[in-house]
Amino acid sequence: MPLPFLTADRTFEAAEDIALPFDDRDRWRRPYRPGPWRVGVAAMSLLLASYVLFAAVIIALAGSVPEAGVVLGIAVLVIAGALRLLRVGVWVSARGLRQVGFLRTRTVRWERVVAVRTVQQPVRWLGLPRTVQGQALTLVQRDRGAADSPVLLTTHNADFLARHGAFDRAADAVEAWAAEHRRS
Repeated sequence: MPLPFLTADRTFEAAEDIALPFDDRDRWRRPYRPGPWRVGVAAMSLLLASYVLFAAVIIALAGSVPEAGVVLGIAVLVIAGALRLLRVGVWVSARGLRQVGFLRTRTVRWERVVAVRTVQQPVRWLGLPRTVQGQALTLVQRDRGAADSPVLLTTHNADFLARHGAFDRAADAVEAWAAEHRRS
């Protein structure tokens, strides 16, 4: 009994000829993977949220529905915070560059971008007030001076702490996107 769906010599179906999602240049995409610090904190937050949800169920079964609603609301906020934390970073598309923060998102069109450069400067360690010497990927815009450049990525943020090779690849990818789309 032949099983053609399990063999390697079968013909490919027509549905496999469609473009892959990363071929769509208009979709917002992060040109690097989120770092282990960011993923670890989000995972721990989701673990905490699971315990809070379990507590909400126990409180609701005990007969105190309003308190269970409050605890459920806390769990939803923790889940939303963890998901937002995973979205933080630099995203690119054919329309521009988007810097997603925890509370704020800033989008810059490629027409306004003068340069995206890697510079050696003091950078914040994991976003805390403490600064250390490191590299930063900065964005120079038309309507701002070079001294007022926002920092996009650093070697000591939650995505690239102790991963200098990953920072170099991500910086190169963002610089390549900027070089490609500023010309067109």
